[in-house]
Amino acid sequence: MEAESEPYVRLATMRQLHQAVADLNTARSLADTLQTVADGIVGGLGYELACVNMVRPDGDLVVAAFAGNSAAEALITGRVGSRASWERRLAMGQAWDELRFIPHTDGWVLLDDDVPQWHTDGPDPRFEDEWHPQDRLYAPMYASGGRFDLLGVISVDRPRNGRRPGAWGREALQMYASQSAIAISNAKLRANMQRALVRLEREQQALRASEESFRQAFEYAPSGMAIAELGGDQHGRLLRTNDALCRLLGRPASVLRRYSFADLVHPEDIGTLLRTSAEGGRTELRLGRRDGSYIWVSLRNSVVADTADGPRFLLTHVEDIEERKRHELHLAHRASHDALTGLPNSAELRSRLGARLCDRPHAATPSAVGALDAAYGDLDDPESRAHGYEVDTAPGGPYDHHVHAVAPDEGNDDGTKGLAVLFCDLDGFKSINDRFGHHTGDAVLIEVARRLTTCVRDGDTVARLGGDEFVVLADGLGAADAADLAVRLRNAIIPPIRVDGRAVRVGASFGIGWAACGMTTDEVLRSADQRMYIEKRSRAKVHRRAG
Repeated sequence: MEAESEPYVRLATMRQLHQAVADLNTARSLADTLQTVADGIVGGLGYELACVNMVRPDGDLVVAAFAGNSAAEALITGRVGSRASWERRLAMGQAWDELRFIPHTDGWVLLDDDVPQWHTDGPDPRFEDEWHPQDRLYAPMYASGGRFDLLGVISVDRPRNGRRPGAWGREALQMYASQSAIAISNAKLRANMQRALVRLEREQQALRASEESFRQAFEYAPSGMAIAELGGDQHGRLLRTNDALCRLLGRPASVLRRYSFADLVHPEDIGTLLRTSAEGGRTELRLGRRDGSYIWVSLRNSVVADTADGPRFLLTHVEDIEERKRHELHLAHRASHDALTGLPNSAELRSRLGARLCDRPHAATPSAVGALDAAYGDLDDPESRAHGYEVDTAPGGPYDHHVHAVAPDEGNDDGTKGLAVLFCDLDGFKSINDRFGHHTGDAVLIEVARRLTTCVRDGDTVARLGGDEFVVLADGLGAADAADLAVRLRNAIIPPIRVDGRAVRVGASFGIGWAACGMTTDEVLRSADQRMYIEKRSRAKVHRRAG
């Protein structure tokens, strides 16, 4: 809902949305799930009001949960709107992909229908995308059967920024509605299964009927289900799987009975599986398919007994969350990478650089101390120690586990290797933009990004700060190595770049800084930036011409 041009705002919104979706899976009952859906809209998506309307067995929709206004909640919770009125609203609304929007200019025809609603009067919008109190925005929720199997409708009101949601906000609301439908369906399934388990424990005389009910719930569940051994030498071995799990993993039931989940899990997720409690545990991890690929799933474990005093088994619910994970990765990538070049952006660069730095300097080499002395003063000086820059050399100290970043001595190549920070500013780029337009400028930036990326090693970082500024992080380099890398990168940029049949040239000025523990990311980047400007001023203008 915030300004979509700011990557860190998108990342914050994505985190809030991720938390709201995660909360859906913590609800204990269907009622808790419905209220969690409404609360997630208000807490995570930036709306002041949210209403969850659920389809009843007779087809009409009842207000099942409300969030944002206690007076409105007391007034309309439990009220029913006819299916015909709801279908009319969804049919006449403007289609925002799966969402439906009815502006206040069209909503007057709905004032007399029987759909429960809450709104206030307000002035006409002052600008095109301003939200009006009588605007209506609906997010339909569909069960696993598809668009014709309506589960309910989420209605939202009063965006906190006062504007109609843009593409970012619409995508977030639509994804949340999709995940809410899954959570509600799973809550209903869990309620049915819990009732079956209660019957198994309390109604010995109805054991066969309860067992059949459980069998059908297991076999025909829309999500994957498995029963595994609990305890003993064969702990975790799959005893029984339903068709949904077989389809999900692309393996027949006879083959799955040879495995446990530990045999199928991605090697990187073994620790996650082991940390999951067997009784009531839940986690998200990747399981291997027959074709060698991996799919993200949510595992929820519970324990059931064969009879009242019989052996216990592990019942595992396996839910396909591949699409949600793909959405999360897509949103995370958009928030941490430059939209034009695809390189890591400023926020991601600072995150990677900051991960290598701690707040105390390392005294392993005289060159490291000298570099930090330049930034902070003499580390042996009492005044420097008073500011918290005392070098900690005690074994087992709080920083003993940390691999310190140190700065090589550029005047004395003693073999010290460090994390080089190469700040690059293009020479003559502005004249290309002015003469040939931003289209040509964008093409130049994309090609420069490609050339920089091809000249560095795997594991090095090439990032775009913005405009025509780039930064390269290269670890394990000495002073001479960093100077050679700057020359190679400059030589890679200089050759002509062809755009729309025209050859243009840009130059590049590089400043080499070093990341050392005890410095902040801003100090590291500022040091490299200052050295870049010194290098730019020292070079003859003829070598910096472009066009």
